[in-house]
Amino acid sequence: MNAQRAQEISESPVIAKVLYNGEKVYIQHVDADAGTARIYPLDDPQKEQEVSLSNLTEH
Repeated sequence: MNAQRAQEISESPVIAKVLYNGEKVYIQHVDADAGTARIYPLDDPQKEQEVSLSNLTEH
């Protein structure tokens, strides 16, 4: 996923269908310079992690 789209999704009030390793996740923050995003699984907000934008897909 590109940084601009990830940023749009993170700022939107609508939860988009974004997957990380086949799991639905919420994008909390995007660091375009580093090419990463702070995410967590929709069903487990305690499992925050920093991942590469290239590992996120939108469906």
